[in-house]
Amino acid sequence: MTTLTGIPSVVPALPARPRRLHKPLMIVTVALAVLTLVGIGGALIDDRQLLGHAIWMKPLKFLMSFTVYCATLAWLLSLQTKARRLGWWMGTVVAVGIAAEMVLIIGQVVVRGRQLHFNQSTPADELVHNIMALTIYVIWAAVLVIAIQLLFDKPGDRALRWSIRLALGTTLGGMLLGNLMFRSTPAQEAAIAATGREDFFGGHTVGGEDGGPGMPITGWSTQGGDLRIGHFLGVHALQLIPLVALGLVLLARRFPVLRPEGPRTALVGIAAASYGGLIWLVTWQADRGESLVHPGKSTLVAAGSLLAATIVTSLAVLLRARRTTLASANTTSPGPSAPLGSARTGR
Repeated sequence: MTTLTGIPSVVPALPARPRRLHKPLMIVTVALAVLTLVGIGGALIDDRQLLGHAIWMKPLKFLMSFTVYCATLAWLLSLQTKARRLGWWMGTVVAVGIAAEMVLIIGQVVVRGRQLHFNQSTPADELVHNIMALTIYVIWAAVLVIAIQLLFDKPGDRALRWSIRLALGTTLGGMLLGNLMFRSTPAQEAAIAATGREDFFGGHTVGGEDGGPGMPITGWSTQGGDLRIGHFLGVHALQLIPLVALGLVLLARRFPVLRPEGPRTALVGIAAASYGGLIWLVTWQADRGESLVHPGKSTLVAAGSLLAATIVTSLAVLLRARRTTLASANTTSPGPSAPLGSARTGR
């Protein structure tokens, strides 16, 4: 619907407040939020360290990440219009799986004071490692089912629907990027050759050993590449890409060119593609042993190209939308008024 000036008069609205969120996911969300506060207190009080970092930092990062993830997934499931029962069960699988993961993480790191990932040095460590690996694949499979459901569902307008589909696809790929960390390092290969034992297998640092100098809070390596960066960005595409769609709805209130679904859907697609490119970029950078804070020439060129492509395509979408709006204005605007009495004849 357009006005006489050609400007769309229907302003898109945000999704309605969900009547009911997924209860198991919300219970886990609240529990994780409370534990996050406990973790912050632990980080301030407990002076123990593991691999050169405060012992509470790893559980704390997982707590914050899982809290946001569970809350977002609960909201996405509230938008379902088809096969809601199956979605409820898959959400419950994710909730139970994440709760189990956090029990193992806190138990292994804070209670036992043992390295969490890649640790197979004792039967107990190997058991924790294997249970965590199995659990994360179960979670991944449940999210995949939810993604397939929402692929054929129609929650919200077209821009929101595509943001959800692209977010779920990206987060599934981001979760799988964790597999890149399960490759033996040169030091581990040397230890296996010398002892015949495989106490540790894999690591997130490329070109160095885990536990070296890292960035504040995240701990991402400042000496070598860190494969956790792409994994982290991929997992949290679940929040960021739908936020783009919601942000465009808010901007449409001020900028009429964003009111039609077409431009907003195209911009969501560009944002998702650019975000996917960023995930690839930081993973490629890390796999070459290059720290995020010390990018080389190839990385800078790739980053600049990605940024330029994002800006150019976004501007092209906006300019086309503006031309469409102006063309609509010219079509719908009334012509010049005829002089009074010109329709009369015979005088």
